[in-house]
This record gives sequence, C-alpha cells and structure tokens, in this order.
Amino acid sequence: MARGLLARKIGMTQLFVDGSAVGATVFEAKPCTVVRVKTIETDGYNALQLGYDEVDEKRVTKPLAGHFKKAGVAPHRHLFEVRVDDPENYNVGDVIGVDVFAEGDKIDISGISRGLGFQGVVKRWDFAGGPKSHGSHFHRRPGSVGNCVQPGRVVKGKKLPGHTGARRVTIKGLRVLRVDPERNLLIVKGSTPGPRGAILRMGKRDG
Repeated sequence: MARGLLARKIGMTQLFVDGSAVGATVFEAKPCTVVRVKTIETDGYNALQLGYDEVDEKRVTKPLAGHFKKAGVAPHRHLFEVRVDDPENYNVGDVIGVDVFAEGDKIDISGISRGLGFQGVVKRWDFAGGPKSHGSHFHRRPGSVGNCVQPGRVVKGKKLPGHTGARRVTIKGLRVLRVDPERNLLIVKGSTPGPRGAILRMGKRDG
C-alpha cells in the first residue's frame, strides 16, 4: 500500500499518553489523488505519482496543466511520488487519505526548517562564547579561524557565521498518536520542521 503523504502543519498541542503529558504536532492531511502509476516495466520502478491540494488550472504552469489534463484529474498545487510494492492495485484518479497511517505507526517527516536569517556562531552552532564579565573584549565572536603556515588557509567546513535554518530536515521515527479520517487530521508525537502552515512529507517506516 502507499506509505507516504503530504500534510500541512497546523501547530502543536499536548496530549496525555500513558498518564504523561507529551508534546504533539497536528497535521491536516488532505486526500491525495493518484495522477500516474509507475511500474518497473514502464519506468524502471514501482511508484505512485500523487497530487496534493487541488487548485484552479490557472495556478499551475502550462506543462503541468497538460500533464493533469492527460491524466484526467484536476490540477493540484503539489506533485510528489511514493514507492509502492503493488502498483497494479491502483488506478489514476484513486484517492489516498490519512487512513494509510494507524495509531502507533512510526513515520519519518521531512520539510524545510524555519529560516532564521544571518546568525553568529553562538546561535548558529551553539558556541559557548567568551567571558561575560566587565573588561572582556571577547563575548560572542568565533575566535581563531585560520592556520599559520600549514595549510595557511581556512579549512572547508569551518563553523562560521552565516544563514541559519531554511534547509531540508528529516525527523525519523515519530509515533502516530491519533488519526482522524473524517477531519483529515493526524497527530504525531514530538516536534517537526517548519512553521505553522508548512507542507511536510511523511512516510511510514519499515518494521
């Protein structure tokens, strides 16, 4: 069966699990439409191409509009793929909802983290910084970054100030706490990348 979906992050809340309050993230997982079925014979691998968040034709590019028209499905804002073992059980136009997950499943969630702009090494890399006392001239600076004679340059990968966040992050092994197919809601234990309203990709883990 399909093992992944896209979902919109609504926000965080608390749930009581086994007598303890735990942080949880709430998602709105609208049903996804099968746009194309890929098989080993035709494409070299088995997968489903899914569309998420139906939109007007004017909101997609002309090539994508033609792709959706050829498939006979309405245009969608997002197009993505999920691997499957049984593509013969799916047809173009089928709808896959949040009920592919069940309470207790472990899933991986990927998305773009919150952008924090240009930050120094203390915030970006958790450097300790220098003394905070009166008279110190070294507070939040990175310190020495180069070398003298050998190799005589700043090595690649040196932790320095720079743009922070806004990168792809994957959180693995989050547990599904609640599934509500009627309202297309999914509640997952723990925090996830991105701000409220972010579109995240989630996939079920093996085992």
